[in-house]
Amino acid sequence: MRPNSIKRALQAGQSIVNGWLAIPSSYSAEVMGHSGCDAVTVDLQHGMIGFDSALGMFQALSSTPAIPLARVPVNDGAQIMRLLDAGAYGIICPMISTPEDAARFVSACRYPPKGDRSFGPSRGMLYGGSDYYPHADDEILTIGMIETQAGLDNLDAILSVEGLDGIYIGPNDLSLALGQAPSSEPTSPVVVQAIAHICERTSAHGKIPGIFCSSGEAARMRVEQGFRMVTPGNEAGLLAAAARAAVSTIKGNGTGFTPSTSSTSGPTGHSGY
Repeated sequence: MRPNSIKRALQAGQSIVNGWLAIPSSYSAEVMGHSGCDAVTVDLQHGMIGFDSALGMFQALSSTPAIPLARVPVNDGAQIMRLLDAGAYGIICPMISTPEDAARFVSACRYPPKGDRSFGPSRGMLYGGSDYYPHADDEILTIGMIETQAGLDNLDAILSVEGLDGIYIGPNDLSLALGQAPSSEPTSPVVVQAIAHICERTSAHGKIPGIFCSSGEAARMRVEQGFRMVTPGNEAGLLAAAARAAVSTIKGNGTGFTPSTSSTSGPTGHSGY
């Protein structure tokens, strides 16, 4: 079976950069897969992506060095299994609030006797190889999201669930759960402390702490804090930021500009390019 390079890197104590896709586009997926990201997550929870689009995005990612992951909209075994069968090499599952939630999630990602994943890895076998079945349990990455007060209260019990590889933080929902305004880079002391606590306890259990960030700079700071799986925003945000920066460079400080007619028209009056 094709090895899950990010799982092995994370287990060896290395850090990885995880790209994030919200736009239902195989072209965007291919671009992100060639950006240098170690993994790329197809977001079916808050992204504008359904299963049919996700399938094409997994196929595009297969042509790149990045490992394909998916965030599911809910902790539902049928949806998790379908995305694994489509070729996802790991699942990020939201709203893990109890050890029972975590155990149900892990079970959907593991074949019997370790779990209850049903057999039918259609495209998973095309991507992973003909020996997918005997190795899938060891290669598929399972990441649960802590983003509720109950998740915080049950953190150590959740981290004790066998087969759960790591914890991923959604700062916006965690902020809301702690009575604060949503923020991808929280400054409220209660949220800052909760994030540090999750990172510390996850590492203490020998598991992978991950977090969604607002930028590359923010992600770098999280790596320095101890997080080992960081996402520098999604492709929609990166596109918007790059577009704003380009327009600002052209227009200056918001004072507007008047383009020269000689720079926009050719000798016949049509646009020159």
